[in-house]
Amino acid sequence: MKQGFIKAAAVTPKIKVADPKYNGKLICRLIDEAVKEQAKVIVFPELCLTGYSCGDLFLQELLLTKAKEALQEVAAHTRQKDCLVFVGLPLEYNGKLYNVAAALSGGRVLGFVPKTHVPGYNEFYEQRHFTRGMRGAVMVDAGDGRQVPMGTKLLFSCRQMPDLKIAAEICEDLWAPNPPSIGHALAGATLMVNLSASDETTGKDIYRQNLVAGQSARLVCGYIYASAGDGESTQDVVYSGHNLIAENGNILKAARRFLNEAIYTEIDIRRLKEERRRMTTFEMSEDLYTEILFDLKEEETNLTRFVDPRPFVPDGKAARDKRCQEILEIQAMGLKKRLEHTGCKTAVVGISGGLDSTLALLVTVRAFDLLKKDRKGILAVTMPGFGTTDRTYDNAVNLIRCLGAEFLEVSIKDAVKIHFCDIRQDPNLHDVTYENSQARERTQILMDLANKAGGMVIGTGDLSELALGWATYNGDHMSMYGVNSSVPKTLVRHLVQYYADTCGDEKLSAILLDVLDTPVSPELLPPEDGKISQKTEDLVGPYELHDFYLYYVLRFGCSPEKIYRLAVYAFEGMYDKVTILKWLKTFYRRFFSQQFKRSCLPDGPKVGTVAVSPRGDLRMPSDASAGIWLDELEQITV
Repeated sequence: MKQGFIKAAAVTPKIKVADPKYNGKLICRLIDEAVKEQAKVIVFPELCLTGYSCGDLFLQELLLTKAKEALQEVAAHTRQKDCLVFVGLPLEYNGKLYNVAAALSGGRVLGFVPKTHVPGYNEFYEQRHFTRGMRGAVMVDAGDGRQVPMGTKLLFSCRQMPDLKIAAEICEDLWAPNPPSIGHALAGATLMVNLSASDETTGKDIYRQNLVAGQSARLVCGYIYASAGDGESTQDVVYSGHNLIAENGNILKAARRFLNEAIYTEIDIRRLKEERRRMTTFEMSEDLYTEILFDLKEEETNLTRFVDPRPFVPDGKAARDKRCQEILEIQAMGLKKRLEHTGCKTAVVGISGGLDSTLALLVTVRAFDLLKKDRKGILAVTMPGFGTTDRTYDNAVNLIRCLGAEFLEVSIKDAVKIHFCDIRQDPNLHDVTYENSQARERTQILMDLANKAGGMVIGTGDLSELALGWATYNGDHMSMYGVNSSVPKTLVRHLVQYYADTCGDEKLSAILLDVLDTPVSPELLPPEDGKISQKTEDLVGPYELHDFYLYYVLRFGCSPEKIYRLAVYAFEGMYDKVTILKWLKTFYRRFFSQQFKRSCLPDGPKVGTVAVSPRGDLRMPSDASAGIWLDELEQITV
């Protein structure tokens, strides 16, 4: 439960139709198994105490009585169990029969949630037996002499984890045009449970999975879907036990069908609350719900869910290629519009032979192609300095010529030496002045060339550099349009790789592959034995770690402690705890101290869910303190 995680289970028992006694005992055994797996919220299918497929046997008094007795046995079985359990059964009230989900915890029944949308079409004929659930809560006999609430508007809230508010709907409720879960979410429910008996037909599994994922996305909630399976009557239909657990549009776990497979995973309740908090259109309802409290022990949930160490990079080549193609289109279309609007004749790009400037040039070429403009209108400038190596210089020159842009070389060495003399800088002192003088000289050259050619300077810096402030203020930090400004470094590599794979030009592909193989460096310090001496990741840390931190800081507002825990889990076997903590501290220090650079960023297109534009995604004071974030990290012991 710490950091907002709760372990969930969707369990399908192999029931016997119309045998509540047998089914109750089986459910108790399966509860034991789920508790061993540390599940805290355990969901069983619709009408699982009797079986969904009882037909007119639901009208038999004995079946209803035995179902209620079995319910009490299951409820009693939860007395020493640290969990909340949902089971389905038929329940009579005021002479009418209801299809209900019973919530059980601490040895007793907490309440009943009746089904709202009772189907009576195709193979479904529940309307023959069951009545639509009431909205307002009524008090009913739980079977042990106690009166508990029954109604569609019940919220089960955890005392120890206030953000965990659970609501239930039953099978068809999800498939209806106005599912009860909409009202549940607007009343504060963060986790939905669905007790289902969805029969299997060809292709229905895909639709069902999309439905569950879509509802969890629309409501920004967790969703546990437990469905009937083997054991139900196959007189006319077959049930597959297609259990699903989703979180905000993502299927975290899906059961293999026809195996009655129990599934387990952790749902991040705090992440859901953080997402809702930022969504101003997620407006809470004033509709009154009956809130029922339950208890769970506060303890750390062992993580088994997948935590992607590279959250900006899609898994699988097909998905990655699609993302790369889409991003390149967004970047190129953004630049195309800016070139059209300004009437610029020329785009000026500084080319270093590194990843970022390579991507910027590729995007500029694509924008010119969209405008049907001659690529000679792209002025690609290489500006060798004190740290330039033969490898990056050759790649820069070859890339420009291969793409058909106008090539210009302007060495900055003499100009910077004069500048050193003007400001009395010792050229043998390789400090920040030594480095930044070169970066600013390059920017001055590009800006003045743009003025001379009636063009604009295309920025090359990426999102990761902007987050860390790894840019020279009014040097490479400045441009007239920053095409890479919302592309993280881990994704820049894949964009260049994608271009290399799909360009259809062997020579261009070879150049791009060598750029990819070159260490990331600003090349502002003299090389050693002709090789790059200044490697960025040695100085600020691995970009894959920083991109991970950036994603969870800006996308979800996670605490440093939680980000550290997720990083340790995601990068197990790649980075040790000491390394992860070291660079996480670096990230927070730099992220806060370098906001002043982001407060005056040039325009640039947003391509993903995380960006740092001061006009859009990140309104942050430049003089905010990082104290409480760093203090929390100091409390972590490795």
